[in-house]
Amino acid sequence: MELRIAQSALEDLRVIQEYYKEQDVPHIGNEYVAAILEHSEMLKLHPEAGRAVPEFNLDHIRELIHSPFRVVYLRQVTEIVIIRVWRSERQLELPENET
Repeated sequence: MELRIAQSALEDLRVIQEYYKEQDVPHIGNEYVAAILEHSEMLKLHPEAGRAVPEFNLDHIRELIHSPFRVVYLRQVTEIVIIRVWRSERQLELPENET
């Protein structure tokens, strides 16, 4: 199974890094991003590892929890697409073309 990261998720990761940079601890942001990406690699072998996103309750929209972040992904036939990386307390909303 192939793992791909959508532009929306790349932007989320950039925002995470920027936030911690603004807090004068850029290494924390870099560590979070690296750990999130490393954690997500396991989806290649275990695409069912995450739970269905409660806001949608659709089996193909799933999430891994990498506290304090939610790594939201689409489980497709031949690939996994990470579409968002958000703080756990945020209510998830996706653009129409992502579902």
